[in-house]
Amino acid sequence: MSKYVVHFAKAEPPRTAYDNAISILYDRRIVAAKAFGAGRKLAPARRSVCFSEVPLHHLKRLADVRGPHGIGFRKEFIVERGGGPILYAYKDTPHAQAIKAMVNAAVYDPNASVWDIAPFVDLPGTYGNLQYLYEWEREWRHVGDLEFSESDPAFLIIPEDLHEAARAFFHSAKVDHVGPSYECPFIDPYWGEDQIVAALCS
Repeated sequence: MSKYVVHFAKAEPPRTAYDNAISILYDRRIVAAKAFGAGRKLAPARRSVCFSEVPLHHLKRLADVRGPHGIGFRKEFIVERGGGPILYAYKDTPHAQAIKAMVNAAVYDPNASVWDIAPFVDLPGTYGNLQYLYEWEREWRHVGDLEFSESDPAFLIIPEDLHEAARAFFHSAKVDHVGPSYECPFIDPYWGEDQIVAALCS
């Protein structure tokens, strides 16, 4: 699908997606704010950072939902830190029932090994009036906060009209020693495949 995984900063009022993206880049950390996966509502569930392996020329699908600011890493970077792709176990299938039974049996044992697996298993399906069907995102996860250096991102996701200002900002940060400077490519999530390829090869 892609050599990369991406994480989009979401708006969390009163903070905008832009505010959260700046915080990620300045802190060099993506905070694991929520628990995901099987048993995510149970006490031992572990918080994770989510990524998507969606092809880069389809980034607009994610940007439409979350906003136009994000960060991309090579898959190997995430794997080396213990992250990876998730499994989709459809609601009411035997493997969905199996993982549910395992997390429920371990609800009073936070050290049970199933909690190492649970964040990487989603249970898509229809729940009442809610359809939880997001397999097209080809999600990856990393349990816990993801820390990185300014040289680790493969690219930043930034609207094209902000590219020049962002480069000037990061250059000043480097010269004045006031924060990280990102010299990786910038990608607009609404670009076509040719523009993205050209940016990554430049």
